[in-house]
Amino acid sequence: MNKAELIEALAKETDMSKAAAGETDMSKAAAGRAVSALVDIITKTVAKKQDVQLIGFGTFKAAKRAARVGKNPRTGEKLKIAAATVPRFTAGAAFKAAVNKKK
Repeated sequence: MNKAELIEALAKETDMSKAAAGETDMSKAAAGRAVSALVDIITKTVAKKQDVQLIGFGTFKAAKRAARVGKNPRTGEKLKIAAATVPRFTAGAAFKAAVNKKK
């Protein structure tokens, strides 16, 4: 699923729930703004080295990766790979259970 498909699914999902409640439907444009805002918030927060925890879904966090020695696959030459801070996602229990559900 790409971003456009996610936006379409979000608009469709909120249409169903809001129609039952008699409220107005969420447009694709509003769903797109919501998805973009969520991604921006998570990105900015993790860039500040703060965790974003969504109970049942998972946790986004910044993790340090140590410097290491790698190998150029073409030449076999060893090279140094610098230490870096990388984003990590750890799935929550409910998300893991939903994905691992046996049919």
